Amino acid sequence: MLRRALGEAGLEHTEHRQGVFDVTLPGEQKLQTTCRLEVGAHAVGIHAFVARNPDENHHAVYRWLLERNLKMYAVAFAVDHEGDIYLDGRLPLHAVTPEEVDRVLGSVLTYADESFNTILELGFASAIRKEWEWRTARGESTRNLDAFRGWLERPPS
Repeated sequence: MLRRALGEAGLEHTEHRQGVFDVTLPGEQKLQTTCRLEVGAHAVGIHAFVARNPDENHHAVYRWLLERNLKMYAVAFAVDHEGDIYLDGRLPLHAVTPEEVDRVLGSVLTYADESFNTILELGFASAIRKEWEWRTARGESTRNLDAFRGWLERPPS
């Protein structure tokens, strides 16, 4: 059923071994999110890397993620032993239909994409500001930092 659902959705995916799929989800803020789907005895595990361990402001980042978890469908933010941020969930085998797989992968894409810039702003502001200053001082393009332009153009507080 999972193979059929991924095929019908036209999503780029690889089956690494029987029942273990990596699906590439195209985004806008986070250009792509790779989601691993693992068929288990009772459920399909859903695992997607969102961002690495924040450089700073961990408390604010993790609090923001936990508050987001209250409003999410099928997956939730989690951190691994390194502090890297993931979306993780389970889908019972009886619920695996093309429509539900589409809904769950849509949730993963939406949450990863919509959260990405906020995670970067909260957890990597110093590195982003340093990159901005380096690029502007040398006349380099800052296009990939445009999402942060509003607070970058203000002097640090």
